[in-house]
Amino acid sequence: MALLLTVGFGCVHTRQPERKIYIISEDASGVGSTVESGTGGAGVDAYCNEIQKQCFSKCWRRKPEYSGIKKHSGDHYRHCDEKCLKVFMQCVKEQEELERQESQKKELHFPTLDAALDWIREHKTEVAIGTVVIVGGVLAAPYVIAILGGALVLAPL
Repeated sequence: MALLLTVGFGCVHTRQPERKIYIISEDASGVGSTVESGTGGAGVDAYCNEIQKQCFSKCWRRKPEYSGIKKHSGDHYRHCDEKCLKVFMQCVKEQEELERQESQKKELHFPTLDAALDWIREHKTEVAIGTVVIVGGVLAAPYVIAILGGALVLAPL
C-alpha cells in the first residue's frame, strides 16, 4: 500500500499549472538557431581558430625550443602545427564549458503557463534547449524546454 501526500503552497486563489508536458511546436527545427550552442558552434570555432592562428604565427616567428629543429623547416612547421592544435583543442574545450555554464544559468519567468507557451512559440529561434522556465513565481515548480520525439515541448523539471 502506498501513501501519497501532497502539500500546497501559495495563495489559494492562484491555481498552479498542471505538472504535465506541454507541446510548444510539433516541429523543433530552428530552435535556438539564433543562440550559440555548446557544441562548438561558429562563434567558438571562429574564436578558437583565431587563437590557433596567433599561436602558429608566434611559434613560426621564433626559433624552435628544441635544438634539433631548424627555424622555418618542415619539422618546425609540424612542431608549431602540433603545438597550436593543442592550444585550439583546449580553447574549444574551455569555450564549450563556458557556454554550458551559461546555458544552465538561463531562466525565463512568466506569470502564467499560457504566457510562457505563447512567448516560446513566438521566440522559438531564440530559446535554448535546457532553458529553465518558471511559471507563477518562486514557489512554482520549474519546467524545462526540451525536444521529445521531434517536437518542442515544455516539460516538468
